Amino acid sequence: MKRLIKEMTADGSATLYIPEIDEHYHSIKGALEEARHVYIETALHQSNSCPVRILEIGFGTGLNAFLTLLDTIKRQIPVIYTTLELFPLVWDEIEPLQYPETIAPEYNRLFRQLHETEWNKTTAITPGFTLLKIQTDLTQHTFKKQYDVVYFDAFAPEKQPELWEEAIFSKIAATMSPGGILSTYCAKGEVRRRLQRSGFIVERLSGPLNGKREILRGRIA
Repeated sequence: MKRLIKEMTADGSATLYIPEIDEHYHSIKGALEEARHVYIETALHQSNSCPVRILEIGFGTGLNAFLTLLDTIKRQIPVIYTTLELFPLVWDEIEPLQYPETIAPEYNRLFRQLHETEWNKTTAITPGFTLLKIQTDLTQHTFKKQYDVVYFDAFAPEKQPELWEEAIFSKIAATMSPGGILSTYCAKGEVRRRLQRSGFIVERLSGPLNGKREILRGRIA
């Protein structure tokens, strides 16, 4: 079991640090701002699908899922959310991050439900948000559904290079609907080229305020 250390980020929200691999679950320049900008604003809000079928690579702390759930409540656009994670965190590791207290205290129960709902089983968290958490290795996973939006939120290429290979992006592209959107915090040139070779039309976009200078968004023609 890897040791996890809670750390505060520049926007006042928390993240987890793994000393063994020198990696954070989120940007230390702002966990909440990064998640909102890279995934909610850059991907979810750009989709015209209804419901929106989302695939997340890396459930992690559940922050992206929680922000998406809150968005469904606010905008009344239903979401079918599938997330892949090989090494799930447990509630005792998540609770100290206090995401509901930071973002929306009234939805504390729903945030906990995101984490405590059974893995590998579809669960309706609310009438507008259906969750399927799959404990799996992305390199071995076979997709059986089609997705409109992909949150690609794996650890950095230097830490998990096998998840950033062209073969992975090609496999994801094949499961996406026409016009589908993939967003990721990583703007490395080689990642962009691999996405392009996998069939994505790729844009470099401005990163979150006070965060990374650029992020990537790919679309399926």
